[in-house]
Amino acid sequence: MPPKILVISNYRSTVTVRPEAEIFIGLAKKGWKIDVMTYGDSPYVKNFLEAGVNVIDFHPEKKFDTKSIERIRKHLIDEKIDILQLYNSKASTNGIRAAKGLDVKVVLYRGYQGNLQWFDPSLYTKYYHPRVDKIICNSIGVEEEFRKQVLSIAKKKVVTINKGHRLEWYEDVKPADLSVYGVKPGSFVFTCVANTRPMKGVIYIMQALHHLPKGMDFYLLMVGNGLETEEYRKIADESGYGDRVIFTGFQPNALEIDKASDVFLLASIYGESITKSAIEAMSLGTTPLITDIPGNKYLIEHAHSGFMVPSKNPKALAEAMWAAYDKKDWTKKIGVLAKRRIAEKLNTDDTIEEMAEFYQDLVDTGGKNYHTKPGVL
Repeated sequence: MPPKILVISNYRSTVTVRPEAEIFIGLAKKGWKIDVMTYGDSPYVKNFLEAGVNVIDFHPEKKFDTKSIERIRKHLIDEKIDILQLYNSKASTNGIRAAKGLDVKVVLYRGYQGNLQWFDPSLYTKYYHPRVDKIICNSIGVEEEFRKQVLSIAKKKVVTINKGHRLEWYEDVKPADLSVYGVKPGSFVFTCVANTRPMKGVIYIMQALHHLPKGMDFYLLMVGNGLETEEYRKIADESGYGDRVIFTGFQPNALEIDKASDVFLLASIYGESITKSAIEAMSLGTTPLITDIPGNKYLIEHAHSGFMVPSKNPKALAEAMWAAYDKKDWTKKIGVLAKRRIAEKLNTDDTIEEMAEFYQDLVDTGGKNYHTKPGVL
């Protein structure tokens, strides 16, 4: 008999949480008893209810909150929950304490690579807490980071299950009219969708412009809030390609811009697990050019389903940009293969099956028989 699961997560952002939410919708459609604690105004509540998920209009507002702990604990006891799945810090710090002394398996999620040092006291309230039974990682890179922590008990609790996507989510996305941003018809377009966090490595994209051959007919669209700084603009202008670098600010149609672009460009230097924006671009058939940070290093096959270069290496980045620009037909073919890779390697139906196997083994054997499957990204 399938175990009863209580999920605590924030499902207010439809696009962001879709891969996660679809896991539990899929399990519910298979007859599993799924309870979800989330904000009642979340757009995904309707989808949950239609699939037979029991939605509880509640989410902890702060960490270590006595009332939240009591409410979660009451539900665990009343509904005889077998597995408590926690997806964020507020859920984890309260949920772990709510499960104290109960016969319930506690599962955490980690979708960020790095900052797992054994001497960080905050980690002992979450991932390194002895009450945690298992930790699901979103990429092999994150799992490997846990296993490097030789003094941590968490390294024995981690498994990797990728969050899947469905290509049909992107079927209705139409290419944006890039002329509204100043792009001339026929020009090659690189697009970076990012924010101002240092981990995104935007400075290396600007520096890469200095290593490109002169006379290229391309545009670089930098999509996201706060990307246009005096420093970045100065570096771009000094490259000779300043007039081809367009900082658009935040754009609600980022997917449409991706769809209209030739290459999706990302120069991350640390921190990320499998980057969702790269997966989205690949799902649209846009060729990805990304760096080899641990979370992304298995996402593509270099020169087959995308381009991968060392992080913090503007020269290597420029060489890949030139290769994509110089062999445009090849680049288009790579985009097709990138889309196929998502369909074959990051499929939602596969994720649902893996999660079902993982959860069932957790209640049957304590998780002794489920291990990360070969070929996960």
